[in-house]
Amino acid sequence: MLASVWSYVDALVHPSARADALTAARHRAFIGPRLLGSFAALAGFPIYLVLRGTPGALDVATFGWLVMPISISYFLSRTGRLEGAQILSTLSIGTLVTAAAWWTGGINSYAAVWLAVVPFEAALSASRRLIAFTLAFTLACTTLLLTATALSLIPPPLIENAQGSAAALGIILALFATALALAVGSLVRTSTALLSAEADRFRLLAGHTADIVIRHGRNGGVAYISPSAESLFGVPPAELLGHRLFDRVHVADRPAYLTALSETATNGQSRSAEFRVRSGGEQTPGHFTWVEMRCQPIGQSGKRDDITAVLRDIGERKRREEALQIARADAERANASKTQFLAAVSHELRTPLNAIIGFSDMLGSESLTLDADRRREYASLINDSGRHLLSVVNGILDMSRIEAADFEIAPEPVAPALAVSTCCDILALKAHECGIELRTRMADDLPEILADRRAVDQILINLVSNAIKFTPRGGRVTVGASSESGNLVLTVQDSGIGIDEEDLSRIGEAFYQARGSYDRRPDGTGLGLSIVRGLVRLHDGIVDIRSRPGEGTLVTVRLPLERANRSAPKPIDFAQIGRRVKEFSSSNDQVKKSA
Repeated sequence: MLASVWSYVDALVHPSARADALTAARHRAFIGPRLLGSFAALAGFPIYLVLRGTPGALDVATFGWLVMPISISYFLSRTGRLEGAQILSTLSIGTLVTAAAWWTGGINSYAAVWLAVVPFEAALSASRRLIAFTLAFTLACTTLLLTATALSLIPPPLIENAQGSAAALGIILALFATALALAVGSLVRTSTALLSAEADRFRLLAGHTADIVIRHGRNGGVAYISPSAESLFGVPPAELLGHRLFDRVHVADRPAYLTALSETATNGQSRSAEFRVRSGGEQTPGHFTWVEMRCQPIGQSGKRDDITAVLRDIGERKRREEALQIARADAERANASKTQFLAAVSHELRTPLNAIIGFSDMLGSESLTLDADRRREYASLINDSGRHLLSVVNGILDMSRIEAADFEIAPEPVAPALAVSTCCDILALKAHECGIELRTRMADDLPEILADRRAVDQILINLVSNAIKFTPRGGRVTVGASSESGNLVLTVQDSGIGIDEEDLSRIGEAFYQARGSYDRRPDGTGLGLSIVRGLVRLHDGIVDIRSRPGEGTLVTVRLPLERANRSAPKPIDFAQIGRRVKEFSSSNDQVKKSA
């Protein structure tokens, strides 16, 4: 029965008020008690007349007033104007109480006490303007009764009907007070339920979202932080309250953190900032993680209200940005390497080709008479130029095979001392022609190493050739070999021009030559050290290069004495040699013109 009544009351709520649960509750709290009270009073009024007899003027006025709440409720149901309905209700009850007090003794009447109930009804609307109006109206009615009583303007009480009318009025006002209490109780329960539901929704959202929800107080301290903070910081949320979150912000990023909070509080606008925070407890400092904080003021702008902030882990995004920057730098280096490749290879190919073509033309010319010695000299020069071209092509092919992980090695026992001696014998003539002293420094009883013999020879020849190439006349190149911690240690040290620190990190990249080498003729493609690194990597070894400009260079190669025969790992993200060779071929015409 009661559920049916409240369903009917819900149907009377204006559509404009149904969107907000609290507003709808206020409408129901206004309509329901008035309808129930009015219908109950009207239903009992005939019984009162039977018991009372002929109604008096006050009884008729009271009966007329009982219709007013129904009319006011209908007005609210049709228009949705709660404030207007509250004003009508205030005028209705205030006028009834004032009239009853006027005819029953003025300010000294029992009815005047009910004027205190009128302002409480206005509180249900939560409107300051309505409460002020109701209070002013109640004070006006009270002042009227006080003035009339003081000036003896109050008519004498209606003795014959006063007792019965007073009882009727008391019952009606009691019903009104009861309805008011029911309305207040219903509104309080609805407000409590809404607040509880809102708090549950907030806790559900804050507890299950990956972002961290923070509420900052007026002093910038953390008043609330969601449970998801523990996954980022590694400590319970309670340990981040107050200014302890600020203590975890990286020192260099604290100005950005404070600026975002300050501007949000001052300007009342959203602000965002990116900074690093420290995770882990005091005993385990942890590491710093990049986060993004978006701040939003709570309340109206221009006031010192609290600030809500959403903290999001952007460490993965920062890592992607860093990887993108590295990839962009690698692409720029690859482009620079292509240019260097074109410059180096064009010179290496053009010079011997010019010699081959020139001397072969002279040998084939019928107009020139050449003796046997001159012909042998020209043939030797053509042969040397051809061998140089072959070495350049072989270097490119070897590097391409190493980059493509297609360079197969055949491990076999290799005597390091013999390999070093053979290398020095091959390059002794070149060192002598350049005026460079070539020395060897080998430990006694060097153990054999399980490695590819051809690869070891190529490693030594490339390193010693580079040392001779970049050592001025009168310098010295020392080749050493020793064993240490299960490794064969090969060293090539020169007293040459050295390498700048800026270039040292890039030495060994394909087709890259240090700027120090530009002081002399650029005879080389920059593949020597790249091939050395690749061959050493295939043997699970390590190459270390140390140098200072003007003080020479020391290259140390560590090769395991024994290793498993396994396939070579694919190197890390170098530019593909085949692609560069194609680019060189397609740009060959341009290179010839520039030459």
